[in-house]
Amino acid sequence: MKKVWVRDLIFGDIKPKICVPITGTSENQILKDIEDLKSADYDLIELRIDYYEHVENLNMVGKLLEQIRKSCDKAVLFTCRSMEEGGIYKMTEKNYFALNRFAVESGLIDLIDIELFRSEEKIKDITVSAKQHGVKVLMSNHELSKTPSKDEIVDRLIKMQEYGADITKIAVMPNCEEDVLTLMASALKMKKEKADRPFIAISMGSLGAATRLTGELLGSCLTFAALNKPSAPGQINVKYARQLLNLLSL
Repeated sequence: MKKVWVRDLIFGDIKPKICVPITGTSENQILKDIEDLKSADYDLIELRIDYYEHVENLNMVGKLLEQIRKSCDKAVLFTCRSMEEGGIYKMTEKNYFALNRFAVESGLIDLIDIELFRSEEKIKDITVSAKQHGVKVLMSNHELSKTPSKDEIVDRLIKMQEYGADITKIAVMPNCEEDVLTLMASALKMKKEKADRPFIAISMGSLGAATRLTGELLGSCLTFAALNKPSAPGQINVKYARQLLNLLSL
């Protein structure tokens, strides 16, 4: 598996990284949350721009990114999550890609989240643009109500690799204990047989919470930890994330 460098972070080594989603709706709240994180032990932030009150105003988004870069010395993952995959703002596909292209070209982010189930042509286009601007692509898929089969999970992650993602991600919702084992088996298959680059595999909710801590065992390169309110079901609090990862280290 090749390693991916993002600033001073190396994805694809043994230790999973800790990412904290920032979900404030205003610039003031976002910057306050970043300030509150200065005493926390984490590796990067995820700006959940779908929460931002001016998400479709590119001028305001640009000013926000400038302020974040001044306030935060960590890597920044830029994410506009669709409502279909767990976001809170409904946006047309045209505006989704316009926003993400703007972020890529701003020079103010380090990674960008692009959802798998979008126009193949537009995905490939923005992936090329991201690489030209030195931005890594984290391609993702979120199943909010079920856990697909192991083969389907693996196939989706492989498809992301084929699209040129630097890091691949899938998050699924378990409805029983067996679903959690399906996700874990999928991650292990990726780690041992299919992954040629870093990946993230998460089972959401309280049932799947353990999968957020077993990355070192199963190969997942990153876990998401909440500052206050979780941005996805089952996220652990950032205060405990590093301690728990260290306790479970191999």
